[in-house]
Amino acid sequence: MTTRRLVLLGSLALALTACQKAGPDRPAFKGVELTGAEYARQLNLTDQDGRARSLADFKGKVLVVFFGYTQCPDVCPTTMAEVAEVKRSLGADGDKVQGIFVTVDPERDTAQLLKSYMASFDPSFVALRGSAEQTQAAAKEFKVFYAKVPGKTPESYTMDHTAASFLFDTEGRVRVYARYGAGAQPLADDIKLLLAEK
Repeated sequence: MTTRRLVLLGSLALALTACQKAGPDRPAFKGVELTGAEYARQLNLTDQDGRARSLADFKGKVLVVFFGYTQCPDVCPTTMAEVAEVKRSLGADGDKVQGIFVTVDPERDTAQLLKSYMASFDPSFVALRGSAEQTQAAAKEFKVFYAKVPGKTPESYTMDHTAASFLFDTEGRVRVYARYGAGAQPLADDIKLLLAEK
C-alpha cells in the first residue's frame, strides 16, 4: 500500500470522526477518540477454529481490532507485531488485551492459514473470517475500506485496505482509532488508559 493511500485513508477516517477534547474527566488518547461513535458496534464472524464469534465474547478485555490479510507485505505484520509487543510489555495486564485480526481476503485466508499466522505473533490472538458478503458487511460496519488490486497472475493480487486499529474498552464499546505508523508506545498508552477506567 502506498504512503499516499495511507495518508488519504487516515484523512478520511479523521473526516468521519468527531474528535473530542480531553478534559479533567476525559482521558487524552494518542489516537483519534471514537467514544460514542455510531459505528463499529458489532462484529459477527467465524474464528480460526470454526467458532462463531462476536464482540460480546471478549467483554472484560481491551480489544485491538485490525482488518488486513495474511499476504500483506508490511502494514499487517507490522501492526500485529506491535500489538503483540504491547501486550507483552504490559506484564500481567497483557492478559486483559485481546488482539483480533479480521481478514479482508477470505478467498485465500483459510482458517488453517489464519491459525498459523496468528500463532506467529501471539497464540492468544483471534483471527476472524467470513464469506465475501459477511466480510463486506463487517467492513461497512467499521467504515473500513478494502479493494482487490490485480497482480501479474489471478492468484498474485494484493489488497488495499484501511491501515488502522480500533480499540474497544472492557465494556465492548469502540473508543480509539489508532493510525498505522504511530508506533507501539502510543498504542500502549491508549490501552493503559482504557485498562485504568472504572
